[in-house]
Amino acid sequence: MPANLAGPRRFFASRHAVAYWLFAVAAIVVCMVTLGGLTRLTGSGLSITEWDPIMGAIPPLSDRAWHDAFAKYQRIPQYRLEHSGMTLEGFQAIFWWEWTHRLLGRLLGIAFFVPFVAFAWTGVIARRDWARMALLFGLGALQGFVGWWMVMSGLETRVSVSQYRLAIHLGVAILLLGAILWTALEYLRGSSGRTSGKAEAPKMLRIGGLAVVALIYIQMLLGALVAGLHAGLIYNTWPSMDGRLLPENPFSVTPWWRSFFENPGLVQFDHRMAAYVVFALALVFLLRVRSMKPSAQAMNASGAVAFLVVFQVALGIVTLLAQAPLELAAAHQLTAALLFSAAIWLVFELHLGGELKPPTPDRDRQ
Repeated sequence: MPANLAGPRRFFASRHAVAYWLFAVAAIVVCMVTLGGLTRLTGSGLSITEWDPIMGAIPPLSDRAWHDAFAKYQRIPQYRLEHSGMTLEGFQAIFWWEWTHRLLGRLLGIAFFVPFVAFAWTGVIARRDWARMALLFGLGALQGFVGWWMVMSGLETRVSVSQYRLAIHLGVAILLLGAILWTALEYLRGSSGRTSGKAEAPKMLRIGGLAVVALIYIQMLLGALVAGLHAGLIYNTWPSMDGRLLPENPFSVTPWWRSFFENPGLVQFDHRMAAYVVFALALVFLLRVRSMKPSAQAMNASGAVAFLVVFQVALGIVTLLAQAPLELAAAHQLTAALLFSAAIWLVFELHLGGELKPPTPDRDRQ
């Protein structure tokens, strides 16, 4: 073998190659989350009324095919009640958003399955990890089913998809993102992930990291409810809600507890309050981590989380004040996915450990 090919061959036969492949797959998931948000914001999610995993990858290629697809869309409530009189050109504009989102989902499956088979065939992915990889692939397939289940909620009586199913759709995608990132980090840093001679961070610190991840996850689900109800288009003032602490008639839905999920004003209030909680607890936790002088990687991860949590809160406020324009709302969702990813990275680094100890006078003099 030529010497100039020996290096690349060794790389692609290494665990690092698997790690970078998984990072690339995670990046596709982040793109899908962002594009899914754009699909929701543009009202495009119901433009394709059928689910065909194979032939559905081919868009209409003739004038007759376009009119057939448009005729199917004209039968659902969204067209009759909101888009009556829409032209074929207007339909094509929303169609391409949804088609691209579904196409990216198909490409995600291919981008995962084909390299996995190659890595498994060459033994780079050991047999003991096949079940884990199959679980990741199954979670991705589940996301496709959940996506269609979500679309179905808007085909019969509603003019948009159910905000509950939208939140579940996003929730499964974020779980998939976290699982892929964790697996990628393990492959990048070694089979056990832990550097020799280094213990895990203190248990309470690791629990705190998981709590931060969980809070970010819940906040993202609340954001999905906001998007599902178009709640970002009301009460576009901050820090008050049009001069109030609470929205007007916050518990107007019967029974009252459903107002937390179905009253747009209260859903936006929930999202605001959760943002304050995430912001405060994340920064307190990060200060605690950094005071214990963790590894350089954990310091980098904590810095990334700190920057992103501050940026995300500021971006959320600007997006609200601007009445959720498409670009800012998409950036807000993208930043949320990046913040979740950074939090996963930090928890992983705390799991790896290093010599995390409370600072002492003796240690500080050293």
